[in-house]
This record gives sequence, C-alpha cells and structure tokens, in this order.
Amino acid sequence: MKSRLSMMLMSIMWLVACTETSLDAEPSYESVVKDDAFRATIDLPPGAAFVELDKGFTYYEAANLDTCDDPTVLVHGFSVPSYIWRPTFEFLSDAGACVVMLDLYGRGFSDNPNVAYTDHLFANQVLQLLDYLSLETATLIGLSNGGRVVSQVVGLAPERVEQLIYVASSGFWDATRAEDVQVTAEEIDTLIASYPELPAGQLSDFKYPDRFPDWDDRYAELLVHKGFARALISTRKNHDSTELDRIHSWLESADIPVTTIWGDSDTVVVFDEFADKLERLLPKRNEYFVYESGHLPNLENPGEFQAILKSTLPVLSM
Repeated sequence: MKSRLSMMLMSIMWLVACTETSLDAEPSYESVVKDDAFRATIDLPPGAAFVELDKGFTYYEAANLDTCDDPTVLVHGFSVPSYIWRPTFEFLSDAGACVVMLDLYGRGFSDNPNVAYTDHLFANQVLQLLDYLSLETATLIGLSNGGRVVSQVVGLAPERVEQLIYVASSGFWDATRAEDVQVTAEEIDTLIASYPELPAGQLSDFKYPDRFPDWDDRYAELLVHKGFARALISTRKNHDSTELDRIHSWLESADIPVTTIWGDSDTVVVFDEFADKLERLLPKRNEYFVYESGHLPNLENPGEFQAILKSTLPVLSM
C-alpha cells in the first residue's frame, strides 16, 4: 500500500538494513498485552463481543442479527481498527440493516498473534466470524487495505459473497511480496522509535484534518498494544498483487456486483495511479466519487457516502 504510513514503513526497513543499532523505545509503547486481563477492561457497547477464532480472539460489533436476511460486513484498513467505520455502522444499524464490523488481527482490541499478516489471514478471520455468527453470505465493504481483504474473501469463498463495495481501496496497486517476509527485532524497534510521529501522520487521510481534532489522539491509544509494530510491518511485507489481480479479473465475469467509491481529493490512494489497470480488470463496475473528501469519504462526507450506500445496498431500498 502506498499510503504515507506504508511508505514510512518501507523507509524504516531500508534504514534497518543499513544499521545494526537497536533503538530504545518509550516504555509506555507496546506495553499492553492483549490477554484475558486486557479484555476484561474493555467496556463493551451493546452488540459487541469477543470470539476466539483460529488465530486468536477477535473483537466485533453487530446490530440487528435477529433480522439478518442481507448482512453487511465492514472491513477496516491498514492500521486504524473498526472505529473508523463507526458512523457507517450506526447509519446501517439505525436503518434496520444487519451489520457487522470487526477489528482485524493486530489492530484494535483483537489479538496480535505472532504469525504472518497476509491477506489470507484476514480473509479467513472474516469467514470464521461469519461462521460463528451463522451468516452464510454477506455484502462486504472494504476500506483502503480492507479492499485487499474482501477481494481475498472472494478468492477463498466466492459463494459467501453477495456484493463487493470497495472504498478507497489500495488493492488495485501493483505490489510485490518482500523477498524476506520475516520481521526482525531491529525493524520493530525502529518503527516503535517513530511512534511519536505516527499519530499526526494519520491526519493526512483527510482533506480537512482540522475537522477531526481528536483523530491523532485516538490513534495514539493503539501504540501501547504489544505486537502492533510487528503486525504493520508484516502486513506491508506480505502485500502482493498477483493473486488479487487474478481475483479481480475473475470478478468481471462473475455474478457478484462490484462498486468502487473514491474520495475526490484522496492523496493517499491516488485513483489516477491505477485507473487504467482498474478499467482493464473491472470495466463493468459501478463507480462513485465523493465530493470534498480525502482518503476517508465515509467520514468526511458521510451524507453523500450514505446516499451511495442507499442506492447500492438492497436492504436499504426496501
């Protein structure tokens, strides 16, 4: 992914290759282990719970499961967990839609397992949660790096997907998996040493960052979770476009509706950088550009974004 955070990670990897010095980090960073004691401190809102899946505990929130004819699953992006979907989750819930959002492994309240953070890992997490909730099929909405995840779900189990909605998806970029996907202690230490600067960098996702004054503070809360740096580095190292390109090409001939939504002023996932490739892979997609929005149109222009969902999700038009 070519976001500023992702590019920072690549720069950090290069720096580590040039030095054998391990940097000391702030004691408060990566000091909280996500164990039973941690989970006991979480004040769960209505509809929220933890479930132990194959690779660890997963935090999720759900609404209207008792009337779940056409569920929608919201999948977040590279580093910010499910709270990035809060307004959309509440909009769908208030409209009576069956909706689920989750924290992917290594993010938010879900476990940070010591595994390779691949598209397959996240896709299987989504599928296992669907199984746990007894949801046979769902509409999947993937934001940024979450677009990669929902594509991989289709690759693993196309029969489980009713519709795909990509929001500012980074899954159409060309990417090559690192030759060495192992994450070293030096790489982790170097990223943790940059933690003081990371929260402010998240504001670049917005066209008008001054409208989100607490966004960086909320992100700073994630930096205390042990294993966060490793999860980010491993995710970036395991990005590869070969399988995703194959899946997207197959989608064009499948019966699964595809919609793409972009912020008109996104400087993180820049549409023009892959527009030709996207047109070649998915020429029949439905496409929308959200006015006055950067990388997170669901937050910067929720009214227009939600209007698109109303026209796209059958459950909202009934």
